[in-house]
Amino acid sequence: MRKIVAIFLLFCFALYHFGYYVAYFSFRLQIENHWSEKIFSASQEGFDERIMEIPLSIPYMADEEEFRATNTSFQKDGQYYRVIKQRYINDTLQVVYVPDSAKKNLESTIKQWVSSLVQDELPDSGSNTLLGKIFVKDYTQPNNEFDFAFNIINDKHYKGFVFLTYHNQDINLTTPPPELV
Repeated sequence: MRKIVAIFLLFCFALYHFGYYVAYFSFRLQIENHWSEKIFSASQEGFDERIMEIPLSIPYMADEEEFRATNTSFQKDGQYYRVIKQRYINDTLQVVYVPDSAKKNLESTIKQWVSSLVQDELPDSGSNTLLGKIFVKDYTQPNNEFDFAFNIINDKHYKGFVFLTYHNQDINLTTPPPELV
């Protein structure tokens, strides 16, 4: 009985101090699933779409006539955005993006939660506000995209030297290659 109580108290202690990691990763996964359903559904209406053009020269990349659905997030000027469509045309990557308020709310909520934990532990003093801000940065997780799926890489045994920089070279080509005349 004492072991069960000790394990339960240890679990409560860990949940109190590290529960924000569980909340952060679970809510971030929920946000990603929500965006995937929203983007890859048949209708993409109700978005406040903006377009960004990025000059990008990719050799032998075919121009795409239509946009294709994409689910990527990025941060620009302190705001979070979600890329919903993209296409490559005339050495330019055209990206259609929308504001991602859910990710912004998640980040601010987690930072407030961590700062409330830190403020309880620090004594009241005017010089500790800087220490609290630095301590919050140590608690918050940087934006790392983790893939928890099992990736199985088939090892290919070639005779000789084959220079391949990319493992996955799937490119959606819409035009045939040029022919020698």
